[in-house]
Order: sequence, then C-alpha cells, then structure tokens
Amino acid sequence: MRTSSLPKEFHGRKLLRLKSYDYASAGAYFVTICAWKKKCIFGQVVDCEMGRNDVGDVALDEWLQTERLRPYVQLDVFAVVPNHFHAILLLKEEGTARRAPTIERFGKPTTGSIPTIVRAFKSSVTVRVNKARKTPSAPVWQRNYFERIIRDEEELNRIREYILYKPILWDQDLENPLAGTARKM
Repeated sequence: MRTSSLPKEFHGRKLLRLKSYDYASAGAYFVTICAWKKKCIFGQVVDCEMGRNDVGDVALDEWLQTERLRPYVQLDVFAVVPNHFHAILLLKEEGTARRAPTIERFGKPTTGSIPTIVRAFKSSVTVRVNKARKTPSAPVWQRNYFERIIRDEEELNRIREYILYKPILWDQDLENPLAGTARKM
C-alpha cells in the first residue's frame, strides 16, 4: 500500500521544488541540466574555451529559441559545457494578463512555468539530436534537472560569475569525468 499521494513514478526520487511555490512567478531562476549519464556529448573544453560540436550547437540554438517563442522569458547568461548546461532565465511580469498563480502537478504542465520551459527545451533538443543521429528514442538528457530561485542581486551576480567561469575552471569541475587527471590537448 502506498502511503504518499505522489504518483508512483515519483517514489524513490528526490523532489527539489519548494512546495506551494509558483514556478511561473516573475523572477530569476538558475537551471542546470545534465546530459544522459553525464556523458560529454556537447563538445569539449580546450584551452579554457568550450568548443561545441553539432549536439552542443543544437542545445545552444534551442535555448535561444526559448526567448523567441515565449515573450515572457528573458534569457540571461548561460553556458553549454561538455556534459551539462547552465542558464539563468528571467520570467517577466506581463501586466495583469500574465495569469493566475497555479501549482504544476504531475502530468499537468503549467504554461509558462520553469518545469514546462525546461521540459520543452529538453524535448526539442532530443528530437533534433535523435533525428540527426537517426536514433529515434535515444536519451540526450538526465531525467531531472536542478533549479534554484534566485532571491537577490548579489546571488544573481554570483551565479552569473559561476556560469561564465565554467569553461575556464572545467579542469577542476566535479562534473568533468577527467578532472584532475593529466592530459595533453
């Protein structure tokens, strides 16, 4: 017998979202999305600069589409690194026409919410990459992603710096499978 009201699919998964927070609220959000099994599929960092491959270019292009397709989204800094993606996005208030606050529930996406935006991004990248690779259902992304509500200007600037320095510090990054190993490029 299940003792939780959560759908069966959520058992054993750590839920990171704040209960009762409206993730479609105007504000700044930091997201990190990891590649499937944290494989370095987006390119490689050489001499502290990210060199995107075709898959990395698709991720970049689809992220830029986010702002074009959704007038309530403003992109801030972002970085495609070999095995994950970091971004700050701002949800703008659009007067009283924005919408009434609602909480996203499993299987019922909320238009304009962070989970829905991330889901659409991941899906569009996956479709394009699989079409190019001729692999109709191969995963590109990990199942979940990390999100953080940015609470003030100081935190926003700290996260911007973190993202911008990501390629420069890639050799020491915990997500880098080769971090700390001597290698020649």
